[in-house]
Amino acid sequence: MRKKLQPGLTSEFKFHIPENKTVPFLYPESPEFQVMPKVLATGFMVGLFEWACIRALNPYIDWPAEQTVGIGVNFSHLAATPPGLTVTVRVKLEKVEGRKLTFAIVADDGVDKISEGTHERFIIDAARFNAKVAAKAPH
Repeated sequence: MRKKLQPGLTSEFKFHIPENKTVPFLYPESPEFQVMPKVLATGFMVGLFEWACIRALNPYIDWPAEQTVGIGVNFSHLAATPPGLTVTVRVKLEKVEGRKLTFAIVADDGVDKISEGTHERFIIDAARFNAKVAAKAPH
């Protein structure tokens, strides 16, 4: 780690929602998803929250040799967001327990609060992690 990570770190991240981040695009091979509304998919929202936390953390770690991976999510999806709106994600680092980091997250789409909850990440050594994954992969 470069700088000392401390609880209280805050960050704001904005993302304009395109059509390809809506439910029908989450699993294009799913016929059920194809007939669902074109609103921000919860699965893409998870990725957006991870991205917001990664951006907040990278100045504090030896990126890219050190990285963070998501290990837990616990949040609501309170309102539908159609394409064309911009989602603002506000993250606050609540706990630092060794390499385990816990964030509080609140997000809105400029009209409604769309989510709140927590996200946990873990600091990894990228080379070691990638070697373990390669050893696990089918050959």
